[in-house]
Amino acid sequence: MGNLNKVMLIGRLTRDPEVTEFKNGGKVANLGFAVHNRRRNAQTGEWEEVPVWLNMKAYNHEPGRKLADLAAMLHKGRQVYVEGHLVLEQWDGKEDNKHHSRLYVYVDGIEFLGGKPLAGGGQAPGAMEQAGAGPAAAPADHAPGEHAEDAGWPEEAAASPAKAKAGRRK
Repeated sequence: MGNLNKVMLIGRLTRDPEVTEFKNGGKVANLGFAVHNRRRNAQTGEWEEVPVWLNMKAYNHEPGRKLADLAAMLHKGRQVYVEGHLVLEQWDGKEDNKHHSRLYVYVDGIEFLGGKPLAGGGQAPGAMEQAGAGPAAAPADHAPGEHAEDAGWPEEAAASPAKAKAGRRK
């Protein structure tokens, strides 16, 4: 029988990403992430949201999938959609020689939700960016946001009416 190890989450970052660069030039961004589960309180009968705290890692992979660089642009509180897979990391402690383990979500794709980040830390409504979103998305050959037509932001689409009309049928 086959296996499936896939995670799809919408939630918020609980801390700013911590990016580490390796000697070989690779990078990893460590992310704190929270999602909510809804459940009914047995005593009050009210619905309540219970947070689930997750640790994630986003690596720079093959050319065009610079997930660590993309994740580094995120900030605490930012809402994102993440696709990834579960990995159980295990190690022996240096000081205590005890066996440790931690479950991580290794990020395969990220979509920014909730608006284009503004210089002051706020967000414009209706923006979305994506990278490495799996087979449906072609690998990017440029940095995120380098081409305005790739961003899909309403205010930039309105600035180029010729491209907007090109896709219309009469």
